[in-house]
Amino acid sequence: MKRKLQCLVLLSFIVSGIYYGQMMMNKPQHTYVFVHGMTGGGWDWQQVDNLLSADGHRVYRPTLTGLGERMHLSHPDIDLTTHILDIVNLIRFEQLENIILVGHSYGGMVITGVMNSLPEKIQQVFFLDATVPEHNMSATDAHEYYAQFNSKNGMAYPPWLESHQEIPRDLPHPIKTLTEKVAFDNQQAQRLPVTYVNFVAAHLAETEKANNLSWKRAEQRGWTIKTLDSDHNAHRSNPEALKKLLITF
Repeated sequence: MKRKLQCLVLLSFIVSGIYYGQMMMNKPQHTYVFVHGMTGGGWDWQQVDNLLSADGHRVYRPTLTGLGERMHLSHPDIDLTTHILDIVNLIRFEQLENIILVGHSYGGMVITGVMNSLPEKIQQVFFLDATVPEHNMSATDAHEYYAQFNSKNGMAYPPWLESHQEIPRDLPHPIKTLTEKVAFDNQQAQRLPVTYVNFVAAHLAETEKANNLSWKRAEQRGWTIKTLDSDHNAHRSNPEALKKLLITF
C-alpha cells in the first residue's frame, strides 16, 4: 500500500511537471531591452528582469556608457549618440529580433534614436514616464528641467544624487547627452506600435495630463496611453504591477 501511494505521488509530480512545461511552451516569450534613466544603470532594473525572466522572457538591461558599472568610462564628451549606439550595437551584436524596447525617463531620448536607427528590429515600444521628443529636439528642448541641474566639468548633478550611498547608486550624468538633438524622421519608426505610460498617483492624473508635454506629444502621435499609480521609479516601488503592464500589449 505504501509503495502504491509513493508511485501515485511520483506520478502526480510528473503530470504536474508536464502540464507546467506545456503551459510555459504555450505562453508567448518575448525579448525585452530596457534602457534606464538619467544617472542610473542596468542594475536598477534587476527586480523587473527577475519577474519577466521567471516567466521565460529574455531580458537585456544594458548600462549606458559612463554610468553604473561602466563608471570607469565616464567622460564629459559622452553624448546622446554614444548612448544610442550602446543600444543599437547591443541589438546588432546579440542579433536580436522582434524586441520589446523599453525606455524610462531620460531613456526615452535614447530609445527614440534606437527606433529611428533600427525600426525593423522592434516589435513594440514602451515609454515609461519617459521623455518624448520631437524630431531634432534635445532633452533640454523637450523638458526645460533637464537644464536646471547643477553642473561641474561637463557633468550634471541632479538633486537625487547621494555620493555617500554604497554601490550600486546613481552617478553624475554627461551633459552632452542632454543637449544633443535626436533624429526621429524615419517613417517606419514613426509607424511602430508605442505605449506611453505615465507614472502618477491616480488623483493627480488629470493635472499631470494637462501639464506633461511628453504625454501631449504621445497623444498627438496616436500612441496608446496608460497610467500606473506609482512614483517615478515604479521599477523600484512597484515592480509587480509594472511587469504586468509590460506583458499586455
